[in-house]
Amino acid sequence: MARKFREMQIWRRAMRFVVDVYALTATFPKHELFGLTSQLRRAATSIVLNIAEGAGCDSDAEFRRFLEIALRSTYEVMTALEIASGLEYCTRHQINDLLQESDEIAAMIYGFMKTLKADR
Repeated sequence: MARKFREMQIWRRAMRFVVDVYALTATFPKHELFGLTSQLRRAATSIVLNIAEGAGCDSDAEFRRFLEIALRSTYEVMTALEIASGLEYCTRHQINDLLQESDEIAAMIYGFMKTLKADR
């Protein structure tokens, strides 16, 4: 039951989000390249990759598992953004839009998970 993930609104939105996270982290201090920058980029990328990978699953239950990972990665991004703000690598203004977008993506993922059959 493979789905066309590129046509999914949630995947498109997560793709734009990854680009925005990369743009923000490009401004982080160079000494964070293998620390917070890398972690934030990997977590943001994990959201969209898990949505895409899950779309290729044969069952709704399997797809849900990938969406659960994507949701957890979204929460990881939110926390990393808060850390970046606390370390003054960016301003509160810079991350507010990303935090709002991550909240909305999380809600979309959760809502989509609820539409899938749980155990099949």
